[in-house]
Amino acid sequence: MLAVFDVEGVLLNAEYLPVLSSLMGPEKEKEIWDITKAGIRGDINWEEGLIRRVHALRGIDQGKAKEIAENLPLMPGAKELCSALKRAGWKMIAVSGGFTIITDRLKADLGIDKIFSNELVFKDGKLDDVKLNVTSDKAAAIRPTLKDWGVEKEDIVVIVDGANDLKLFAVAGYTVGFCPVEVVKERADDTIEQRDLSILLHLLEKKFGKAVLAAS
Repeated sequence: MLAVFDVEGVLLNAEYLPVLSSLMGPEKEKEIWDITKAGIRGDINWEEGLIRRVHALRGIDQGKAKEIAENLPLMPGAKELCSALKRAGWKMIAVSGGFTIITDRLKADLGIDKIFSNELVFKDGKLDDVKLNVTSDKAAAIRPTLKDWGVEKEDIVVIVDGANDLKLFAVAGYTVGFCPVEVVKERADDTIEQRDLSILLHLLEKKFGKAVLAAS
């Protein structure tokens, strides 16, 4: 079995760029939040919105960017969920439109097996640009790994919150919206409305049976 997670708003209880933008004052923070929310809702081209946000934050100190990234809070229930899945022999993938600066820690913190994310580019210690590895077609990023691992669609669970995650639904046998925007809520098999990832354990037990989570 394989669980595929979005990161910001799912594994992490934060959106990185809006938090980072607070270093530049409330007006910049509002600008970044507005673009972020529009992208999550699917109101704007997601890639374009991401590039706009990063460029609007050019000049931010790399050390401060790293410090903020390392202190983003995990989602409540994330450790409990991932530990239980690990014990049950599940594989876990995280795929993020965010950045390695926030996702690298998830291997150690949550035992995520493979992570796909974008990269912030710093020049002379200052934020300058972004390298896109993951587009709004997140499924394209993970398909080669799914093929390598030989995982069947019916054995894949996808957990996401935003419209830019919807193409992941194509690879999954079971889809869960986590505190999702309306379009995700409409299309997901199940929805979690509380910011507590451990609730997913109950949904998985209901869907796949106790043996899935009790296996060693």
